[in-house]
Formats: sequence, C-alpha cells, structure tokens
Amino acid sequence: MKKFDEIQSAIKSIYREPRAELEFSNNFELLVAVVLSAQCTDKRVNSVTKVLFEVAGTPEKMASLSLDRIEEIIKPCGFFHMKAKSLKSLSEDIVSNHGGCVPEKKEDLKKLRGVGEKTANVVIANAFSTPAIAVDTHVFRVSNRLGIAKGKTPLEVQRKLEKHFPSEFWIDLHHSLVLHGRYVCKARKPDCEKCGLNGYCEFFRKSQHKK
Repeated sequence: MKKFDEIQSAIKSIYREPRAELEFSNNFELLVAVVLSAQCTDKRVNSVTKVLFEVAGTPEKMASLSLDRIEEIIKPCGFFHMKAKSLKSLSEDIVSNHGGCVPEKKEDLKKLRGVGEKTANVVIANAFSTPAIAVDTHVFRVSNRLGIAKGKTPLEVQRKLEKHFPSEFWIDLHHSLVLHGRYVCKARKPDCEKCGLNGYCEFFRKSQHKK
C-alpha cells in the first residue's frame, strides 16, 4: 500500500544505518545480552556484560560457572535468579546439542531456556541476517501509536508489520522503531513536535485535536 511505502521511505531517511545498541563480539554474546535485556536497559546490560564476557564469553565457559557466580555478576540486570538459570541451561544445551554454536534456526533457538519469539528474532536477524522483526516494548508502542500495526500482543503486532513491510526491510525496521521509541516516541513524554514521523502518526493527530 502507498501509505506503508511512504512510511518506509520516511523511516529510511531518518534512520540510515540503524544498529543494535547492545554490545557483543560473537553470536553467543549476542544471545546472552538479549536474554539479559528483558526488562532492563541496554546501557545496564552493556555494563554487566563487560564483566560477564571477560569470564564467560563462550557457552563452554558459561556452562562451567556456578549459578551463584552468574547471579553475582548479572544481579544489576534484575530478575537475576531466573536469568542466571536460563544462561546456564542454554549454555549447557548449546554445548551438548549444538556443538558449541548458537543454532541458526528459530525453532531450535526457541527450545533453549529463556528464549522466546522476540529473543529468537533478534538473534537470527543480527547473527545470521535472517529477515525477522522482534517486537519489544519500543516496537510495540511505536507501531500502535503510529497506527502501522495495531495489536494487543507483541505477536499480533509482529504479524502485521510482517504483512505491511517487505522482508528485506524487517531488520532495519526493528532497529529503527527501537531507536525511535527509545529517543523520540518515549513512553511517558513523546517528543511529537520533533518527530519526523508525526505526519503519519495517529497518536499525534489525536493529541492535536485535543488542544
């Protein structure tokens, strides 16, 4: 549809080379960082993984750590008991069942403890360049506010984004919407007046009518 073609062009003009802000140097570190990022800022995750990856930057090293040691390191990320169990379990699984390599297929990733649809999509997109849209809190909020993919669940929003935009744009679309939600279309105080997408935004139009 013409509307989505225009929005795609607008997003591309604003975010020319969108990239993830999580810091990692290999596929396993990416997976760990995404698991830790649940309900935690990328800034804090990067601070924690800077320490964690010095001692456990591979699945073999992570699997060899005790739960107590993992918890001690990742505690600032929150939900550290659950996340530590996930990191140790998925590391053991990768070593035992995948030859020490992060699996490339989404269905295999989702069998790992702590890995759901969003995490699997982030990994296959960033590690293997497989077209995927991961819907986190930013993508969910921005998609609903703009009106480009309204939904009550992340999966519903994901399916609509996949329908409205070509697969070759999915990875950049995810990164762009994350950045837009993080720095412009913020949850509490969206910077609508400076938003380059407000011409397409239902939320902005409604707020203007209330004035």
